[in-house]
Amino acid sequence: MGELDDGDAFVDQALVLNPNLAHAWHWGGWTKLCLGEPDAAIGRQARAMRLSPVDPSIYMMQSATAHAHFFAGRYSEASSWARMALREQPDYQSALRIAASSYVLDERHEGAREMMLRLRQRHPALRVANLRNVLGPYRQVENVSKYKDALRKAGLPE
Repeated sequence: MGELDDGDAFVDQALVLNPNLAHAWHWGGWTKLCLGEPDAAIGRQARAMRLSPVDPSIYMMQSATAHAHFFAGRYSEASSWARMALREQPDYQSALRIAASSYVLDERHEGAREMMLRLRQRHPALRVANLRNVLGPYRQVENVSKYKDALRKAGLPE
């Protein structure tokens, strides 16, 4: 887990050298998210999107923002950001997962079913048991548990 701290420091260093580097803001946002700082992650993703509003990988920034809102307990905002990402990249597994998770915890079960159906059609091998293979290195164990439990409730098989 020390790699997260090092990565965060390196991103900070890169941003001092070039504060207009959108991808450093984006990956720095993911780092903050993995460190358990969702609001800092949202701020970094917002800066990345402002710097590069037509970036071909904007869907990753939007999905990261969705994850940050999810971990902060703002499920409606999370699902909204996930939908934006899915408009850009309809098969993006990360956005499908966080959309299903957000909808189910927001008690919007029809949306959760729709997202889980899409997720399972596009990524049939995904299971709760192998979820750790695709999740980020989240430092907070409770975040991983929350994510897994939400996907389980949304219908991801064990």
